[in-house]
This record gives sequence, structure tokens and C-alpha cells, in this order.
Amino acid sequence: MKPVSYWLDTAEPFALASPEPVQGRAEVAIIGGGFTGLSAARTLARRGVDVRVLEAGRVAAEASGRNGGHCNNGLSLDFSGVAGKVGLERAREMYRAFDAGVDLVERIVREEGIDCHFLRTGKLKLAAKAGHFDTMRAAQEVLAREVDADTAVIEPGALHSELASSRYHGALLYKRSAMLHMGAFGAGLASAAARAGARIHEHAPVSAIEPVHGGFRIVTGAGSLAADKVLIASGISAQGPLGWFRRRIIPVGSFIIVTEPLGESRARALLPGNRTCTTSQNIGNYFRLTPDHRLVWGGRARFAMSSPDSDLKSGTILHRQLVEVFPQLAGCRIDYCWGGLVDMTRDRLPRAGEHEGMSFSLGYSGHGVQISTYMGDVMARRMLGEDVANPFRDLPWPAVPLHVGKPWFLPLVGLYYRYRDRVS
Repeated sequence: MKPVSYWLDTAEPFALASPEPVQGRAEVAIIGGGFTGLSAARTLARRGVDVRVLEAGRVAAEASGRNGGHCNNGLSLDFSGVAGKVGLERAREMYRAFDAGVDLVERIVREEGIDCHFLRTGKLKLAAKAGHFDTMRAAQEVLAREVDADTAVIEPGALHSELASSRYHGALLYKRSAMLHMGAFGAGLASAAARAGARIHEHAPVSAIEPVHGGFRIVTGAGSLAADKVLIASGISAQGPLGWFRRRIIPVGSFIIVTEPLGESRARALLPGNRTCTTSQNIGNYFRLTPDHRLVWGGRARFAMSSPDSDLKSGTILHRQLVEVFPQLAGCRIDYCWGGLVDMTRDRLPRAGEHEGMSFSLGYSGHGVQISTYMGDVMARRMLGEDVANPFRDLPWPAVPLHVGKPWFLPLVGLYYRYRDRVS
């Protein structure tokens, strides 16, 4: 069993990183080489902007390359609940941004010729309890009326046509959702930005960002750079002078296992529609098939940070959950096991705007592939002076109380959500 991301292990690595040290001056410096930063770099470079991407490790190797491989539309929260907090029109704007994110990923894949197995086959949100399905039915009626007619409910008796398991009690289908190979997309997006003229510096961790007259001075482990503008696109990075952002984000571990190749017929028998799947619990699971007919199975098995030991412990829990849902895979070998960190905000809505003269977009809360790509493009266009709407503008973002350093409170959060899952 490999303790590495399947996506990163099975993709051709990015080969166009800048060989030069970090030096000189740029119009825009982007801190973070995940999907947000790479999408922004592509947009800016295609407009002729001198842009640098500063990545502490490899591009798209953290949250962008360590997730479950889903590119799902729809908010991560109940639409009616979001509308109750921000208003119906603002909730529609947020929801449609996720739709536009899936569309943008598809367009980039097509325009840049990225071989990442992009498939728009839809997402199933599976009801873990009978009562959850009643809630889904009501939610779908609201979605269809207000913002998304491309949704439907799948009755419990019809779910066998989608899933070879008796564990769930119906589902909500989001027809616009998609899947792709994250490692291939990340390398392809980085290559597209580099071909357009962006200079991408890997292994250049930022240690200081200093305001200077007319811009910023950025110090990295590979040199220093002056920049007129800065975009913070680093998610929950524990490195660098990003304490203001770090105090507002809770890094939550999410863990994934991948089976051995099952063969096409056996794999398709599990999920005949080849859709992405999530479950309705607070501490639930997410899963899908791969192009080589494996099953990817993930979840927040433990409320703990990712580390080699923690990943293996979580992998054991995930394997047990997988067999509970698909007992026909009881003897199946597990080939990959890894973990990553989700940059969770308290209300699970992203944040994007400006702070101390720097632009930022982060806090995607486990639903980030499409919205990170979209918001990278949005923030780049706003930095160019375009009047493009930021759907997450001006949201209150107070610091998490007592959150300094490591998130000591994660086990308590886990206990709370386990209790919610038992009683709901």
C-alpha cells in the first residue's frame, strides 16, 4: 500500500517550473501553486501580465492533488439555509458560481488539451437515513424552483440502478457535476499558465511579505521578489506570514484509500452510472471510480491532522466503512492510502476579497476543485480592473476563538458532529 496520493502518483509531473531563482520584479506575485493560484496565473499571463507563482513545494500537490477527485456543482450547505443567512439573490449568485466553476474546468481542459479524464456524469448525495431522504426531497423542490432545474431525487426503490449497495435510502442527483484526474489537471493547468508566460517557482516557501512603496517585497527560501500586487492563494498553509488567514481557517484532516484495479465489469457493477457520490452524514464518505477501474473511498474518518501514522489509522477505519457499504469488496486489496487538509471556515463558505492591500481567495471547505479554479480566474480579472462579481465579497470573517497554533479543539469538534449524526 502506497502512502501517497493516487492522483499525484499516476500523473506526469509538471515539467515547466522556472529554473531561475526568485528575484527581480513582477506585476503580480501569487502565493500558492494550487488550482486557485494556477488558474489566476493562466488568466493574468494570457492578458500579458508579468506574473510569478511562488509554491512552497510542488504545484497542485497539497489540497488540489490530495482530494477525492470530484468536481461537483452545488453548495456544500443547504441552499435554503444559505439563503436565510445572505438572502435569496446572493445565495443564487454563490450557487451559480459553483456551476460556473465546473464549466470553467471543462473549458480549460478542452482549450488546453489536458488529458485528465474529465467526465460530467453527475453527483449522487446519498441519504444515510430514511429521514435524510425526506429532507433531500424538500431541498430538491427548492433547488428546482429557485436555482437548479438539473436536479432530481432518486427514490429508495430505484437506487439499485445507481449503486450496488443496500446501505442508503434514496439520493439527490446533481446532473451538472463532474469528475477528473486531479494530478493530470494540476500539471496541465500549471503547464498552460507557464506556456502563457507565467513563471512558476516550486520549492520557494514564502517567509515574509513586506509592504513597500508601490507594492510588496516577498522573501522566499529561494530568493526575494518585488511585486506590484499580491494574491494569497495558499489555503491552509502552515508556512509563511499568513497568521491573519490562519486564525480564520480550521484545518481538518480528510483521508482517502484507493482499491486495487477491479476490472471494468466489476467496477461498473458497483456504480453503473459512474457518478461521484457523497453521503448525508456530517462525518460521511465520498467515493467514485477511477479511469483504471479502482474505487476511491474517502472521508473524515478521524478528526485529526494528516501525518503518516494518522493516515494509516484513518485508512483502517475507511476500509471498514467501505466493506460495510460494499461487502462484495471484503477481500479487495488497498493500494493507496493518504490524507490531506481541508481549509474549513466556520460557516463552510469560501472567502475572497482584499486584506492589507493584498487580494485573497481561500476557505473552500472541502468543495474546492471547481470553485478554486473559478475564483482564481475571478480574482485575476478583478486585479486587472474588470468589473466581475466576487460572489463571496464582504462576508463577515471573524477569527476562530482561541485558535492560535495547532487546532487543539478538533477532537471536540469530532465528538459534536458524531453526536449530530446519531441524533439526526
